[in-house]
Amino acid sequence: MRGVIMYTAGDVRVEERPDPKIIEPTDAIIRLTATCICGSDLWPYRGVEPADHTAMGHEYVGVVEAVGDDVRNVKVGDFVVGSFVISDNTCEICRSGYQSGCVHREFVAGTIGTQAEKARIPHADGTLVPTPGQPDEDLIPSLLAASDVLGTGWYGAVAAEAGPGRTVAVVGDGAVGLMAVLAAKQLGAERIIAMSRHPDRQELARFYGATDIVEERGDAGVARVKELTDGLGAHSVVEAVGTQESTMQAINSTRPGGRLGFVGVNYDVTIPGIDLFFAGIHVEGGPAPVRRFLPELIQLIWDRKIDPGRVFDLALPLDEAAQGYKVMDERRATKVLLTL
Repeated sequence: MRGVIMYTAGDVRVEERPDPKIIEPTDAIIRLTATCICGSDLWPYRGVEPADHTAMGHEYVGVVEAVGDDVRNVKVGDFVVGSFVISDNTCEICRSGYQSGCVHREFVAGTIGTQAEKARIPHADGTLVPTPGQPDEDLIPSLLAASDVLGTGWYGAVAAEAGPGRTVAVVGDGAVGLMAVLAAKQLGAERIIAMSRHPDRQELARFYGATDIVEERGDAGVARVKELTDGLGAHSVVEAVGTQESTMQAINSTRPGGRLGFVGVNYDVTIPGIDLFFAGIHVEGGPAPVRRFLPELIQLIWDRKIDPGRVFDLALPLDEAAQGYKVMDERRATKVLLTL
């Protein structure tokens, strides 16, 4: 099969890889229908994370081709959506709703690699969720988004307790930030402030439910959020970037007693303890437990109540994955869909 391999930073190739096989009785093999490039894939591309002949990709949808003897919840022929974190969905941590911390946790990125024609998914019963039937082609991008960016944005909004009567600010206008806007709208937020400098992303944020756009960054961005909230700050803030500036902007945009959901992958972020102490806010985040939300998100997509697939603004064949990485790195695309 063909699959994307990152040799080292900036060096992405599509090569022949061995077809996956059932190894454990809890495995499933899926033939991917679509995959994509995630903003977090840019960390190794830019050299922030190591890359050494790494199998890339962790967002995936497709059709089950084979299952191990112990798999009960999915069957051959099912169209499935899977989380970017492998989980058994039965351990104590999973049952509490934090499948991304499962005792059998395995990250799909770098080990399994789903920017490929096929993939082996361990703990298939706990990781994969079948759709109600075979989806129409136009639903596939939205179902793919549920595998990571939609579920991650949704978790950010849930962690920030977005809901009726609350003002939500979203720091970051990448795919996850835009999905957090969508989630805040679906959760009933009264006001949604999208922090964005890019007209095309601002337009999409408004489509997903943003009521206000703030173009300023850093202290100026914080001041603008407070200006829009009677000097108090937002009730709920989602941090969807992961840089030092975005993290401090998110903390300082949250009103005392408010909630911050952080889902941006952060490297070299240092939060001054005294700043966090006096902020007086509730903080929750980390790798999103996407599996918790998948059944609900799949049904919303299936019923055409949400359209997260619009976040893909460029589609390329798998063989052109290197070009997809390049355009995302240069911010000429928000999120690239790879067709198979």
